[in-house]
Amino acid sequence: MAATSETNIWGIHGGKTGDADTLFLKHTCIAIGWPKMGDLSRLPADREAFKSAVAAAYPEKKPGAIPNNAGQLFRFMHEIKPGDLVVYPSKRDRQIHLGRIEGEYRYQPKPEESYPNHRSVKWLRSLPRTHFTQGALYEIGSAMSLFKVQTYAEEFRAAVEGKVAPPPVAGDVTIGAVAEDIEESTRDFVLKKLAQELKGHPFAEFVAHLLNQMGYRTRVSPEGPDGGVDIVAHKDELGFVPPIVKVQVKSTTGSIGDPVVSALYGKVGAGEYGLLVALGTFTAQAATFAKSKSNLRLIDGDELVSLVFQYYEQFDSRYKGLLPLRRVYVPEMIEDAEE
Repeated sequence: MAATSETNIWGIHGGKTGDADTLFLKHTCIAIGWPKMGDLSRLPADREAFKSAVAAAYPEKKPGAIPNNAGQLFRFMHEIKPGDLVVYPSKRDRQIHLGRIEGEYRYQPKPEESYPNHRSVKWLRSLPRTHFTQGALYEIGSAMSLFKVQTYAEEFRAAVEGKVAPPPVAGDVTIGAVAEDIEESTRDFVLKKLAQELKGHPFAEFVAHLLNQMGYRTRVSPEGPDGGVDIVAHKDELGFVPPIVKVQVKSTTGSIGDPVVSALYGKVGAGEYGLLVALGTFTAQAATFAKSKSNLRLIDGDELVSLVFQYYEQFDSRYKGLLPLRRVYVPEMIEDAEE
């Protein structure tokens, strides 16, 4: 069933740390919390009734938070309809998961008591954050657990159907992001720039430059077939003194599986180390294989960005020009009024 312009699109978060990720993806559902509310279907279909119930169940909540919480609960119960689309930005795998609502509301405190209010979902597609415009990522970075996607709805509809996204919304700038959202959007910016500007061999040169700032000397393989090793890194000037690190880089933003990791490890000799640096993620099988080898290390896109932040001030002008960043101080969100 194709998504029409009348199809509502809902955004949902899985907790501050992504604690509901397994529930959402393994049990094919979306869910929200407020467990002290009990079964929402017992409440009248009236927003004021939901406000009164929230105030009674959570007397410690500030008055300003009650309408916010009650509104999300009311929408989850009464406004979401089967056939609506849902967007879930996962904090665990940093993918945007797109699905379609399949069922009505149900109260189901198991398997996760903290998220007892459920709706079944058919997950349709999962795409890296770099697939979407910055404005779309800002919109789904809402501070609320449940929200309606409106400004960039057409972009998400296009993504569900595998179509080219419409042009970015003109003049749209989101100012009110809290510290966490600003950091995440900066991470997205860095990954997008690296993916767009440094495909293939240039990405190997960038990783070599980063390793240089970390205290390694590097030799980058010439452009073309490299036999599975893009960079050789070492601490001494000539590269004779262990440890010798054989590095492979992947500039794609998808998920990398065990065969690629195993192939790199096959190039690692006795007393050597293997390092695979990727802009994307690694499958569970690949991560498990790497953990079983004491001389093999995987760095995914998220960890790579953390290293960029750590060593950015030491970068040369070429890479600072590619990634124009500056250090700023922003207010930190102390209290979350979601749940």
